[in-house]
Amino acid sequence: MLDIFVMGLEPFNLRLLKALPHARECRFHELFSADEVVEVEPGFSFNALYDEAVARLNVHGNVDGILNYWDFPSACLAPLLGRDFGLATPDLHAVATCEHKLWAREKMRECLPDLTPAFCPVDPFHVTSPDDIELDYPYWLKPAVSHSSYLGFRIEKDEDLNTALAVIRDKIGHFGKPFQEFLSHLGGSAGSGRTEPSLCIAEEIISTDNQVTLEGYVWRGRPVVIGCIDSVRVGGGQSSFARYDYPSRLPEAVLLRMREATVRLLTHLGYDNGAFNIEFFWDEPSDRISILEVNSRVSKSHSPLYLMVDGQSQQGVPLDLSLGVEPRFRNEGGDWPHASKFMVRLFQDGEMRRLPSKSELQYLKSHYPETWYQVLVKEGQRLSHLSFQDSYSFEIADLFFGGQDQTEILKKYAQAMEILPFDVHLTAPADDAVS
Repeated sequence: MLDIFVMGLEPFNLRLLKALPHARECRFHELFSADEVVEVEPGFSFNALYDEAVARLNVHGNVDGILNYWDFPSACLAPLLGRDFGLATPDLHAVATCEHKLWAREKMRECLPDLTPAFCPVDPFHVTSPDDIELDYPYWLKPAVSHSSYLGFRIEKDEDLNTALAVIRDKIGHFGKPFQEFLSHLGGSAGSGRTEPSLCIAEEIISTDNQVTLEGYVWRGRPVVIGCIDSVRVGGGQSSFARYDYPSRLPEAVLLRMREATVRLLTHLGYDNGAFNIEFFWDEPSDRISILEVNSRVSKSHSPLYLMVDGQSQQGVPLDLSLGVEPRFRNEGGDWPHASKFMVRLFQDGEMRRLPSKSELQYLKSHYPETWYQVLVKEGQRLSHLSFQDSYSFEIADLFFGGQDQTEILKKYAQAMEILPFDVHLTAPADDAVS
């Protein structure tokens, strides 16, 4: 049996891992709980996590693979541990570039200038007027190191900028300082050399109705795309994810251009022996393709979708790569031609008064056996106290459905929301709200 250590392992993803065709070859161990590396506390230390991980792995003795599907710090910690325990991993400098939004943009501009939006670095502690930022309104302002749109703001006027800067200055060290600790393990320079923990990036707004993620892996220098997933956004400025649809409904010619761009970027980055997902926008009227970001991991949000359509989660891809074997993923064997993930969101702060009971969730499952679900809040919880939400909404639950087409899936979701009670007492935003 192979001993596989998983970052942030919890029951939902353990079920997906055990459904992999080669799961019978593996023993899955929790290297860290989700509380330890996902719901990390402000001021956490990357080096402390690294030291604790090394101690836990040494106690066990046998380490055949280290698996991750989470953002920073796990996205950097897992390959670092893999390197130090003699496992197959991507180059850590390439991982660092993917995780640092400014460095990644610089690499995109070098090899894909026509697909890269305008951008500029921003030090939020040295902005004294809107003229200090090189872009004209509107633009996005976000930390160079973050995830899940945390501390990302759409800036349309001076007031938006002042509000965003106040929040960012207060919270930006949460990820910036631990990322500096990660860089200390690399040796040599990474990115453009700018490593200030408070560094932000301002970017031209490229949001359109057509956003798609290409997901896959690089094996011995050859990038392979295994799936294309559409993202549907809602809210002001399309700031919040509402749904993921698999497979993508974009024209194949457009997806082919994105695949070609993916190969060029990953090759330019020197990224090898690792999983990835890369997000693009397509503006249909102009036929313009723009690249949003590159991530050095698969997306856990997509895993049940692959299971429904392809018969297996794509989590087997980073598992195989960690074992030093070519991924065995195949696009075949699923029960449904289409699948979607729905993110149940609220756009106002409040307190959760009632959540679906176990029997109500089982009733939903009896109607739609393929359903996967996660309730992300607890009764009595204040939404503004949830960790790492985007700046404009609160995600309270995730629902996954398969169907013969999108119409059937949307109907299932509408019926599910009639079955499941999410009772919230809406309030004004809290002064201590997590932005």
